[in-house]
Amino acid sequence: MDARFHQIRLDPRGATPLYQQLARQLEQAIEEGAWQAGEALPSERNLAESLAVSRITARKALDRLAELGLIRRSQGSGTFIAPRLNQSLTRLVSFTEMLTQRGFTPRSHWLQRQVATPGAEEGMRLGLGADARVARLKRLRLADEVVMAVEESCLPLAVLPDPQAVESSLYAVLEASGKPVVRALQHVTAINADAELAALAEVPQGQALLKVTRLGYLADGTAAELTVTYCRTDYYDFMVELTR
Repeated sequence: MDARFHQIRLDPRGATPLYQQLARQLEQAIEEGAWQAGEALPSERNLAESLAVSRITARKALDRLAELGLIRRSQGSGTFIAPRLNQSLTRLVSFTEMLTQRGFTPRSHWLQRQVATPGAEEGMRLGLGADARVARLKRLRLADEVVMAVEESCLPLAVLPDPQAVESSLYAVLEASGKPVVRALQHVTAINADAELAALAEVPQGQALLKVTRLGYLADGTAAELTVTYCRTDYYDFMVELTR
């Protein structure tokens, strides 16, 4: 038996159904890092045999983990630990940097990188004139080839004159050009994915997504970046530490 299962203790005489006990303990082990993103879990049969439970119990426990977004199933390949992000709301960090620090392989699937005319709200929030032009970026953010979020960014050309210069980390490009974003205001709300957004995020239409709107500033206080990120709730958590 895999040594990681030695910590699982199920009580057949307890009031809580066995599959719920198993799901809860597996969830805790995954959250504590016993399994890494992309690592395979045993099949239902092997899990049942290892823990001396029925295959129905094993199946229902894995179903629960899938509902929580902790695992993903691949037809013909098996069950794998899903990448999951826990992002602090009090620290300004790039998506690429955050993924790399947590051991994921980040990648961008680009949908748009071009010079464009800002919309009315973009112009207002970035303090742009009527004849201004902006760099517009739109991409899928992936971790270990799983779509985590859909991201749209708008920056004044004075900050990012060449949108094609951004290959992975926008913040790395800005830092290299001497115009790093040092402060940001971030607003988080929940939305339901329309057909277009659902297709991009690879979720069912109507599924809840976290919409994160960030307005970033340069050191001199100039508004430099307006980014809207639609995050999958099955893979993405936000955390804030409170003190008293």
